[in-house]
Amino acid sequence: MIQAVIMDWAGTAVDYGCFAPLDVFIEVFKKRGIAVTHEEAREPMGMQKRDHIKAMCSMERIASLWQEKYGRLPTEKDIDALYADFEPMLFSILRNYCTPIPGAIELVERLRQAGLKVGSTTGYTAKMMSIVTAEAKKQGYAPDLLVPPDDVPAGRPYPWMIYQNAMALGVYPMKHIIKVGDTLSDIKEGVNAGVWTVGVIKGGSELGMSEREVKECDPDVLADKMDAVARRFKAAGADYVIGTIGELDQLIPKINLRLTQKER
Repeated sequence: MIQAVIMDWAGTAVDYGCFAPLDVFIEVFKKRGIAVTHEEAREPMGMQKRDHIKAMCSMERIASLWQEKYGRLPTEKDIDALYADFEPMLFSILRNYCTPIPGAIELVERLRQAGLKVGSTTGYTAKMMSIVTAEAKKQGYAPDLLVPPDDVPAGRPYPWMIYQNAMALGVYPMKHIIKVGDTLSDIKEGVNAGVWTVGVIKGGSELGMSEREVKECDPDVLADKMDAVARRFKAAGADYVIGTIGELDQLIPKINLRLTQKER
């Protein structure tokens, strides 16, 4: 039976649309004369933030622009410099992006009432999360555990943060855990850890829309966008895809039934 749920933070539990890091990624490249798109800035979302910048530097178009401007491809030193700019810029705005996503607080309450433990992983560092956890707690959101990427050998897509959650929460084997997140790196993290993996669409980075944009979007257009995200999640290995975070616990009886039928 499912014993624990491990939640992502930005785009899954807080910060609807995952907007806090987006403009900062764009700005640090802009300072160096490199214009990156929203899509390029979002693609590695969910990874540890230095790894995210490195992934962006490896993108063909961005690397080509860098080569054109500087006569060489981005180096590790360049990545360090970009990240050095990124951190203070993010810290200056982060506390404004900690509002729980609708349904997240109530979900955690229901999970606890059902006797489940609630862990969490993130692409933010422990120092960044000290801001996010404090602000989210003031607004009623607080999982049982947080494991940031700097507490383990590497962040997503490696499974180490999930393993650390499992150890601290005392849950094993891994088939008794659900991981939910809003990015492809979340899905890969869950798949690599051998847990049931769920992608959430609304509020997430893959959809990349604010709550207002979602409400005002033409229903057919929104459905097409959500279908495209769902296909990407499934292609990355997601076991399930849900529209909103509040729907997650509806999957638990289905997964428990599959477990009784000796799946995994």
